[in-house]
Amino acid sequence: MGSAQLKTGPTHFKTMVQLDVPQGRNGKHKVIVSTILKDLDRLKDGAALKVPLADLVGSKEKVRSALNRATRKAGRRVATASDANFLYVWNIIE
Repeated sequence: MGSAQLKTGPTHFKTMVQLDVPQGRNGKHKVIVSTILKDLDRLKDGAALKVPLADLVGSKEKVRSALNRATRKAGRRVATASDANFLYVWNIIE
């Protein structure tokens, strides 16, 4: 490819300086997932967190998926279970 060339004509969208583009992704589950991870750090072996489903933004499946992505990224191993009212989360101890 050649050098960048200045193209003329209007754009369809507004423009901004690339340095001002936000680089982080803060999804709607970030707060609950961060809170769960912090609590897991303080959890005693053999204990589980009991997260009320009413406190979750969105479905428990979507929160589980977000938690799974976060724990894999951090290299952590956790397990989850649920019933009609709670999402249970605990550290897997090897």
